Amino acid sequence: MAFHRRNTRKKKKPSAGTDEVVRVRLPHKDEGEMFGVVIQLHGSNQIKILCKDGVERMCRIPGKMRKRVWMRTNDLVLVKLWDFQPIKADVVWRYIGNQVEWLKRNGYVEGLPI
Repeated sequence: MAFHRRNTRKKKKPSAGTDEVVRVRLPHKDEGEMFGVVIQLHGSNQIKILCKDGVERMCRIPGKMRKRVWMRTNDLVLVKLWDFQPIKADVVWRYIGNQVEWLKRNGYVEGLPI
C-alpha cells in the first residue's frame, strides 16, 4: 500500500492593504434591471425586496440560483422586473462584500438602506 503525502504548503493570502480589481455586474436599465435590498424571506423561492425606486416587490428566486446562492436579509441584489406585471421581479444576481463596498464608494446604491 502506497502512502500519499498531502500538500502541506500554506497558501498565500492577499494582504489587507492592497486594493484588488473588482468586477461588478451593473444593471441594464433598458432590460428593466435595478438594485434592491432583501427585506424578508417568505420561504420556498419567494423573497420581498425593497427596490431602488422605493417600491417593495415580491421577487422570485429562479431555479438556477435556488440551491446555489443563499439569500439573507440586508443582502444587495440585482432584480429584473417582469414586463407584464411590474410589481413582481426575478432575482438575477447577489452581490458579495467587496462588490457592495465598491458600489457604495462609487455612488451606485445611494438611497438604499444597506
